[in-house]
Amino acid sequence: MSEEHNVSPFNAVPPVVVALAVFILGIECVFYLGSEGFVGGPTAVGWRLAAFQQYAFSSEIFFWMAETGRWTPEHLLRFVSYLFLHGNFIHAAFAAVMVLALGNMVGEVFSGFATLIVFVVPGIVGALVYAFVWPSSVTLIGAYPGVYGFIGAFSFLLWVRLRSTGDNQMRAFALIGGLMFIQLVFGLLFGGTGDWIADVAGFATGFGLSFFLVPGGWARIREMIRRG
Repeated sequence: MSEEHNVSPFNAVPPVVVALAVFILGIECVFYLGSEGFVGGPTAVGWRLAAFQQYAFSSEIFFWMAETGRWTPEHLLRFVSYLFLHGNFIHAAFAAVMVLALGNMVGEVFSGFATLIVFVVPGIVGALVYAFVWPSSVTLIGAYPGVYGFIGAFSFLLWVRLRSTGDNQMRAFALIGGLMFIQLVFGLLFGGTGDWIADVAGFATGFGLSFFLVPGGWARIREMIRRG
């Protein structure tokens, strides 16, 4: 058997991206095993709900911190921890698949640390925008604002490539446009929440960060300004 057949399909995926996906699925597996009674005993059935109460992002808690000036670490953690909580296994599995696919494309160009930043910072900004634009008592969960950060970074890379070849740069935004259309349709058919606001904010943040995180970012920006 040749060496090519012995190469793991995960070898090509940046380790930080694999770690994010494994963390998302690992947490979900713990919740599932607990709900089925395989681990944790009778109290394990409530693990998911308890995690939501402690680690999901809450607009109400954010505004309470802002009003009182008590920026406690356990509540600040919610800006990131909510990205790893999901409503069910399908919700988490789909997020993990998107993290692997989009994170891999971004990680082919960005460093490992920059790739992590493009996931985490859009998640934080997405939560902030969600709090101000959609001040609801409904907590925010799911990796999707971070995933949309990856989409923003990927769109940036495609935008730069199209700009360099003189092609229509609007094609770089076809993916985000299609996803937003799908979310609109689902929202009209089944009713929606404000989590799409966090997703859009995550996309914009990921796109903006890419100007500075892409290799040679400052030089690339100066060259684009020079060319007009």
